[in-house]
Amino acid sequence: MGMTMTQKILAAHAGLDSVTAGQLIHAKLDIVLGNDITTPVAVNEFRKAGFDKVFDKDRVAIVLDHFVPNKDIKAAEQSKTCRQFACEHCVSHFYDVGKMGIEHALLPEQGVVTAGDCIIGADSHTCTYGALGAFSTGVGSTDMAAGMATGTAWFKVPSAIRFHLTGRLPANCSGKDVILTIIGMIGVDGALYKSMEFTGDGAHALSMDDRLCICNMAIEAGAKNGIFPVDDVTLAYLNGRSERPPVVYQADEDAEYEKTVEIDLASIVPTVACPHLPENTRSAAQLHDIRVDQVVIGSCTNGRMEDMQAAYEILNGKHIAPGVRCIIIPATMQILRECVQRGWYTAFIDAGAVVSTPTCGPCLGGYMGILAAGERCIATTNRNFVGRMGHVDSEVYLASPHTAAASALAGYITEYREA
Repeated sequence: MGMTMTQKILAAHAGLDSVTAGQLIHAKLDIVLGNDITTPVAVNEFRKAGFDKVFDKDRVAIVLDHFVPNKDIKAAEQSKTCRQFACEHCVSHFYDVGKMGIEHALLPEQGVVTAGDCIIGADSHTCTYGALGAFSTGVGSTDMAAGMATGTAWFKVPSAIRFHLTGRLPANCSGKDVILTIIGMIGVDGALYKSMEFTGDGAHALSMDDRLCICNMAIEAGAKNGIFPVDDVTLAYLNGRSERPPVVYQADEDAEYEKTVEIDLASIVPTVACPHLPENTRSAAQLHDIRVDQVVIGSCTNGRMEDMQAAYEILNGKHIAPGVRCIIIPATMQILRECVQRGWYTAFIDAGAVVSTPTCGPCLGGYMGILAAGERCIATTNRNFVGRMGHVDSEVYLASPHTAAASALAGYITEYREA
């Protein structure tokens, strides 16, 4: 029986000719990732277990992004633990203030992850890297500790759902609308511990930024991972940035999928996930009666250059509605720098927005955009659970940068329509 793309990567890293869904394997890891919240816990477990060195200083990545620049004493202590550990073990991929970025935008940008990799990260959105044709998944801090020490991890091989994409996206839609539409169709447990594998001409027509966004939110459907085939778009993105040669795996023609979901990208409309689950989706056109207090454009889901460009093209020369706070967060320092060089930073400020250094802050209700009781936010982030961005009586609506920026101008949720 043939294997899916994910199964082929796992088989190769386990040193096996083949694997099947449900099989337990012990696989070698290419990258082990942690951030300023999860790494201190992993460091504690690492030391408790008696480990005294990491398996490879070039295969461990520690990114300070959730509460950095540090928001309070506890955040400072957590970051200090990360800094000391990275220094002690000569971790080459350590990202702090000045070279920081949101981890799941930063690692692909810097070429730390590549096609064919097997990656674990102590953050649920580690599934992002499937956009590059890698197997990547989130784990707990204890698994991170073991991974840092041994360079290996145990996995149960996931079964797969194939999402066959055809057509092309409308101009006012992006990968965010695609993944919200899918989660609305199958639910937040619709792909529980499964691999979401994206195929078809429509998949090849999507930009890398769209693919990264889609795989980032595979976890919101309960998936173990999301993955796209490696094609010319992937290889062009990796060329000149990947620190290791990419390895290309393709699904067998007779690969077994639990089911196939057909999606015509041309039928996608601007989509919003209403409180309090990502599956609670409606078209933006149905929500014009929902006024918003805050707009956040950024995060590991939608803080990349195409997202910044969408915000710029909509906000440039206009002004955010009275009473609306708009926070724009480029996902990496490189993206922030590019926004400054292109004049977008000034345009954002002139439109009435505030632009932040890269941080996850508002996405998880940490800082830089906390909501009070009764306030509503439309955000390009990935979760809208009760209290996700602040008070338990606040509301978060998830949307694309196009929809979020248009809503900032209107003061209520609305879809973007080209003039």
